Amino acid sequence: MVKVRDRRFHARAWVTAAAGSRPHQQTIFFAALFLIVPAAAFAAQNAPSEDAMVIFIAELGVLLLVGRVMGELAQRIGQPTVVGQLIGGVLLGPSALGLLWPSLQHLLFPAGSAPKNMIEGVSQLGILMLLLLTGMETDLPLVKRVGRAAIAVATAGVAIPFVCGVFLGEWLPDSLLPKPGARLVTALFLGTALAISSVKIVAMVVREMNFMRRDIGQIIVASAILEDTIGWVIIAIAFGLATAGRIDVWSVGRAVVGTLIFLGVSLTVGRRIVFALIRWTNDNFRSEFPVITMILVIMIAMALITQWIGVNMVLGAFVAGVLVGESPILTRHIDEQLRGLIAALFMPVFFGLAGLSADLTVLKNPDLALLAVGLIAIACIGKFLGAFVGGKLGGLVRGEALALACAMNARGSTEVIVASIGLSMGVLSQNLFTLIVTMAVITTLSMPPMLRWALKRLPMREEERIRLEREELDARGFVTNLERLLLVVDDSPNGKFAARLAGIIGGSGGKPMTVLEMAADRRDDKASRRPQQLEETAVQAQGEAPALEVKSAAEAVTTLEAHPEEEKPGHVDVTTLRKHFIGPDEIAAEARKGYDLLVLGIADTHDKNGGFSKNVSLVAKGFEGPLAVVDSPDWQLEDSQFDRLTRRRGKILLPVNGTEASRRAAEVAFTVARANNTQVTVLYVRRAQAPAGTQTGRRTARATRHNDEAVLKDIGALADRYEVNARRSIRGDVAPDEAIIQEANRGYDLIVLGANRRPGDSLFFGNTAASVLDRSPTPKLFVAS
Repeated sequence: MVKVRDRRFHARAWVTAAAGSRPHQQTIFFAALFLIVPAAAFAAQNAPSEDAMVIFIAELGVLLLVGRVMGELAQRIGQPTVVGQLIGGVLLGPSALGLLWPSLQHLLFPAGSAPKNMIEGVSQLGILMLLLLTGMETDLPLVKRVGRAAIAVATAGVAIPFVCGVFLGEWLPDSLLPKPGARLVTALFLGTALAISSVKIVAMVVREMNFMRRDIGQIIVASAILEDTIGWVIIAIAFGLATAGRIDVWSVGRAVVGTLIFLGVSLTVGRRIVFALIRWTNDNFRSEFPVITMILVIMIAMALITQWIGVNMVLGAFVAGVLVGESPILTRHIDEQLRGLIAALFMPVFFGLAGLSADLTVLKNPDLALLAVGLIAIACIGKFLGAFVGGKLGGLVRGEALALACAMNARGSTEVIVASIGLSMGVLSQNLFTLIVTMAVITTLSMPPMLRWALKRLPMREEERIRLEREELDARGFVTNLERLLLVVDDSPNGKFAARLAGIIGGSGGKPMTVLEMAADRRDDKASRRPQQLEETAVQAQGEAPALEVKSAAEAVTTLEAHPEEEKPGHVDVTTLRKHFIGPDEIAAEARKGYDLLVLGIADTHDKNGGFSKNVSLVAKGFEGPLAVVDSPDWQLEDSQFDRLTRRRGKILLPVNGTEASRRAAEVAFTVARANNTQVTVLYVRRAQAPAGTQTGRRTARATRHNDEAVLKDIGALADRYEVNARRSIRGDVAPDEAIIQEANRGYDLIVLGANRRPGDSLFFGNTAASVLDRSPTPKLFVAS
């Protein structure tokens, strides 16, 4: 009984010291106790076998809370979140809580029990989820863009520290090896742990420094991506060796050949399969978050395939993430939801458990402490030397190679994942695992200040500045951020024209498109058609006239890229749905699948009063997003006139007024103009001004001039970005609709007019748009928000 009282006294003293005097410290501390104490009390009163689930839930809650708090603290002092989560795990483990309150630590995290197996199961799933996220963040075009330098850095940056790690593994004492007979496998894991960098940590610091799109920033991230890929291939091979139980040519050959075949099939046929699965799920399921479920199923399936061919599941999860990240319809919303699940649940649990497994008390042993210092020194020197040499071989100047060497020294999450896999496979001992985790934490803590120091010393080249300006325009652009288009057409000339325009827009960025074709009803005349439930058939794009128009127009353009050398022929993946009637319900049902723009081109656009027809209004009513309506009244669109605008040089009139709608219209006009070297006339109509003789008039005139200059400068920058020849025409003496109609009468092939949709049952874009619609015979494309 005396011992119990003494223990409680020491525990109470520790509570008082740890809680501190500051209110926010006390809040955090007692929030942790809110989870820890009930779990410990429950475990102390009941048999572990009966209460495994309760302890597991408590462990999960504690890891989530401590991981979140420590991750937040780490981020506030300029360190990666995962470092705080690792330290949080260390604090909950034998290194801290085990020393201060051992009974609580053992009750909350009992060794060799059912709760431990359950939480480790979550951790293993967390490894796959983290590798899925890493793969989704892998930018293969980026690797291709800076291929020479990235390959040189990755090769040298992996080879030198990997060789150092393997030699160190061969010289380790047998006491540090779990299986002295399988020393080579341990050496391979140790070499990999020293060789690869953490993409997440590197990207975080580079992004924080606003260097993500700089040339050196792209080389750094691309090199880390390649290093990660090489590392997971090595791990897959090492896993094959460990699974075989002995080292022979067959086991090595099977692992290498199986990995190469898997990568080859995945990066070719696998791309199309993954895209088709995601799109099919998105388009056919009505339950919540079906795409996320399909992504997880794809990850698990590919992980099991790699396990079946004799390599580790992590490679399958990583490659699955690469393919998912390249899916054209992986919307930002879905991407954020999946990342939120991983960041909120799996990351704090995995890294917290990794820290929990690291017993830093072993560093009291002088030999192990000396070995830890040597391991850190070898890791830093080897990686720094390898990355620097690789940078010089890749053609970088000294300052760039120095920044690259500083960046590549961060291990962080990747190292911990490698070490955790090795520990679970039994090829790393507990002490060696602790040393690797210590090395990962220290190298990660040292990298951010070193990289910040190196990056600040690098000037910006002129060509790099131009590219960054283009990417900034693209990042806030309308056309460049479209992910998926919906095209509603019939067999009229208007429908054909809309299909070609949509093909040009889609081809500029490889945007998937669904065509809703209003089929002609041979049995009834148009006036007798009524909404009815008719057969709907999903067909391939081949053989469908609108889809062929879309594909033909798309293939005639080149994609819009910030890097001119990356431009390639346009391509659009088209799905066609044929219906006998298309109304608001049909449009709304299709729109739920996720579209960024509806392009509408049908016959009889006008009604007898000069506004949009009832059919146009019904279709538009079912779509809440941006809308593009094609209109060509009293004008028979012939092939020669099509070609003049969509295939050869023509003339486009673009009225602008500084609104977001007119800016979107400008992007659409420039996209069409870029496809066929069309000249664009930017028509700007000044607002009426107050009399210049008054003070108010002078202020208004200055403000108006400033606004005019800003609008025209912005439109001019867009024209330069799209490499379009744009001339200005400024009017201030007539109403906007009169100015547009007068200018259009000089001979234009198309008016592209931005407008805002007004409320009401009938489609209405405002008085100016209505007047142009009714009075101008020139073909028009209304782009409405």
